[in-house]
Amino acid sequence: MNWGQLLFSFEGRVGRATYWLFILAVVVLFGVLGTAFGFSAMHDGSEAGDAAAGAGMGGIVIGLASLLIIWPSLAIAAKRWHDVDKSAWWILIGLVPAVGGIIALVFNGFIAGTPGDNKFGSPPK
Repeated sequence: MNWGQLLFSFEGRVGRATYWLFILAVVVLFGVLGTAFGFSAMHDGSEAGDAAAGAGMGGIVIGLASLLIIWPSLAIAAKRWHDVDKSAWWILIGLVPAVGGIIALVFNGFIAGTPGDNKFGSPPK
């Protein structure tokens, strides 16, 4: 599976390792962005207006990064649900307060995929 299929297609399956590597990459990305713009906004030598401008720019950059990561996040999650032989509509379980996120985390992060082929394709390599 190439990068385009991995990040933009909702077809196929991915394993737990790919899922966790994607989650790690997103956490690192937003950690770096948050740290970079957090430090620039708190710079001791700047005036109050400069700090507010730095914080505003950080919010814009983090907002844009969030928008850019939505589609790949949904694509990876859909493929992970496919790996456990569930429809991608199960992504919506995350909208259920309190337990939805826990259910999604358990299925996507910890439960092994269906061994062999299932209705969503061959197992990930």
